[in-house]
Amino acid sequence: MAKAIHDPEKHAERMQKIKQHVDKRIEKAQEEKGTFVLLTGNGKGKSSSALGMVARALGHNMKVGVVQFLKGEWNTGEIDFFKAHPSVTWHIMDTGFTWESQNREQDITSSVQTWAKAEALLADEEYDLVVLDELTYLLHYEYLDADNVLKALMNRPLMQHLVVTGRGASDELIELADTVSEIKEIKHAFKRGIKAQKGLEY
Repeated sequence: MAKAIHDPEKHAERMQKIKQHVDKRIEKAQEEKGTFVLLTGNGKGKSSSALGMVARALGHNMKVGVVQFLKGEWNTGEIDFFKAHPSVTWHIMDTGFTWESQNREQDITSSVQTWAKAEALLADEEYDLVVLDELTYLLHYEYLDADNVLKALMNRPLMQHLVVTGRGASDELIELADTVSEIKEIKHAFKRGIKAQKGLEY
């Protein structure tokens, strides 16, 4: 990051140059299409960021589909809030966290069943935004066929936006996505013995 300039004239000159650069980039970026955003990394906030985009889309009267692959029956504030919205379709994989079930065959069955709901959303042009929360885990554990998943992501309607979250995103997902953000963990309250807090973690 550049050092601050305290001289008013020099500051204004620098800001003008930055503005010209940004304006050129905005002028160049005129393509309109559904955008694939991938949120990965070990830090906290991937799902929260995705749900922020859900709120933003609803503010524009868009139709949204959300599929949560690892949340199970764990009740969260966002589920209570967004599921009540008439423009939101919300699906949750019933087995929840894979370390809770400890049954690979059961996890595969649940993954395939839940993926079918996601696939239906990805094929429906009425949905302006689809969020696939924690999808990366199912590909990492090979609960789903990666080729079929990538094909569905690529073949979704032209103007449909897509957000995928989860740690350890594959190279193929990273290559396919339009925007990729890796959220890095610096430190986490849980590792200091602080339990999950209402309104922050759930």
